[in-house]
Amino acid sequence: MEALRLILLYVHLIGFALLLGGTIAQYLTGKLRINAAMLWGSVIQLLSGIGLAAPLRDGDEPAPAKLVTKLVLALLIFVMVFFSRKRADVNRGHFLAIAGLTLVTAAVAVFWR
Repeated sequence: MEALRLILLYVHLIGFALLLGGTIAQYLTGKLRINAAMLWGSVIQLLSGIGLAAPLRDGDEPAPAKLVTKLVLALLIFVMVFFSRKRADVNRGHFLAIAGLTLVTAAVAVFWR
């Protein structure tokens, strides 16, 4: 089971890299819109995060409050990305909220023990 957990964690990190990298790349172009990397990153983050929340460890599961917090943040990011993906331009605040929530999600994962 540890191998499966590590594979899911690896996929989860790839999703994070796609989401944050796509956001930064799009921000640097000056045209704020949702790109494919952001969409796929949010999908990968959500699905692999749900897989990671499964009880695959022997009594070393994260706190349920942490899991719920991360799920809510991942759902918010996914909804914000998915429903804005076809717009020609995304509001600056909306776009920065996606980037901010992505960073907050990473902070919750790292600092909440």
